[in-house]
Amino acid sequence: MKLKISLLALLLIVAMGTQSFTLKKQKAKIQIALLLDTSNSMDGLINQAKSQLWKIVNEMAKSEVNGEIPVLEIALYEYGNDGLSMREGYIRQVTMFTTDLDKISEKLFALKTNGGSEFCGQVIDVSLKQLSWSESDTDLKMIFIAGNEPFNQGEIDYRKSCQKAVNRNITINTIFCGDFRQGINTFWKDGADLGKGKYMNIDSDKKEVYIASPYDDPLIQLNKQLNDTYIAYGSAGKKMKVRQEMQDKNAMSMGTQTFLNRTASKGSKMYSNTSWDLVDAYKNDSDIVNELKDSELPKEIQGKSKAEIKTILDKKLKERKAIQEQIQILNAKRDKYVSKKRKEMTTDNDKALDDAMIEAVKEQAVEKNFKFKK
Repeated sequence: MKLKISLLALLLIVAMGTQSFTLKKQKAKIQIALLLDTSNSMDGLINQAKSQLWKIVNEMAKSEVNGEIPVLEIALYEYGNDGLSMREGYIRQVTMFTTDLDKISEKLFALKTNGGSEFCGQVIDVSLKQLSWSESDTDLKMIFIAGNEPFNQGEIDYRKSCQKAVNRNITINTIFCGDFRQGINTFWKDGADLGKGKYMNIDSDKKEVYIASPYDDPLIQLNKQLNDTYIAYGSAGKKMKVRQEMQDKNAMSMGTQTFLNRTASKGSKMYSNTSWDLVDAYKNDSDIVNELKDSELPKEIQGKSKAEIKTILDKKLKERKAIQEQIQILNAKRDKYVSKKRKEMTTDNDKALDDAMIEAVKEQAVEKNFKFKK
């Protein structure tokens, strides 16, 4: 009997130890819910979101907690659009929290504006209910809501919605698209104050000035080389590979600056495609080679032995790592070059969407022990 009890105790200790180890190894998260007003007057805001997504991701890629890069999850909502259901408060969840950055880009480019009623309190409330927010108080959890109509519209009191967020350690940052004082008078600052966040105003029609550098063409070529290291697998693999290339085109349609920002993001650890890219999946868990059926593999490696496939993937991993490192080196040089040139230019002080979001994230991250590399 004593022996049985000892064995049982040992098993419990091992189980508890394993659980502790798993929890200990869990990566920190940055969760950003982006709530965008897509009424008629907000075309400029949507264009900024399209063009600045990758710059925001690049800044997040510089963050770390205890020496580790956190997981970035982004969710997207649109509100205030007459094309949406009146019964749902003219609100739509475009995507739940996801690490799939190409998906966020794809959904942003699909947004269309249409006049409507903007219910800020309700869209905040809906995002709190629908999204899988982290339960950890050490994770960085933020709502960014942007628009240009009074913050107090609708049947759901924004003050109650903001309090609900604070009770769950979720910070609310408000971005008014217009005059700073007007945003205060229409309760956007009050929403941020109640949500323990930051109130900001931006010029939603502001366009980023592109500054060419000697590093642009090499970075564009590196992006092409990087794309060649992706190996689509599974039923949706080919479709997702096409989507990746489409988001490259979408980024370029917003200008070279946006494309280069996307290239830098693809060169960072924030950009991962384990669900469709065999190289990322293999890097995450090498056992996938043994688990996939031959029919799920791309034609060029079907019929090969497990050992042969691993050799191919090891080669691709090495190739990708070298390209991504080169992208990071050249992008750092480009940032330095552009920063110097920008300081020499006479520009206005109006913030764009990316400036506002990055500023708020960095300020609030300090309280959660997040650090940003310079």
